[in-house]
Amino acid sequence: MLDQQLLDILVCPKCKGPVTPRTDETALECAACKLAYPVRDDIPVMLVEEAESLTVEEKDR
Repeated sequence: MLDQQLLDILVCPKCKGPVTPRTDETALECAACKLAYPVRDDIPVMLVEEAESLTVEEKDR
């Protein structure tokens, strides 16, 4: 489970906007950039190069 204090300070490295965790906590999503940053071993990987584009379903949430 990701620490709430960590989530409060993390921002998207591309646009500096807020990120929100997926319900399964496998990634942090930036709605503005339409990117998902992976979480590996409970550590967010906040690198644009590691991010994946959100799917159409994820974008519509």
